[in-house]
Amino acid sequence: MRRNGLSKYDAPLRVQYEWGYQDFFNWAESMDNKRIKPKVERKLHRNTMQFREWQRGWNDAYHANLKRVQRNEQARARS
Repeated sequence: MRRNGLSKYDAPLRVQYEWGYQDFFNWAESMDNKRIKPKVERKLHRNTMQFREWQRGWNDAYHANLKRVQRNEQARARS
């Protein structure tokens, strides 16, 4: 075991990063309780490198979307 409880098999993978990036944009409204939930539920344990890569992808998608929204608002304000 390495520090933080990670093993040598918890290598950063591009697949988990892409999952996180795609999952940010793939949300659906649930009919029960009018909640918003992910279309695909990933079963990644929080203390793994796979989860951290997924989280990194999610965060990058969030910031890319935030920049896009801000750019659109500025363009709308100029018009």
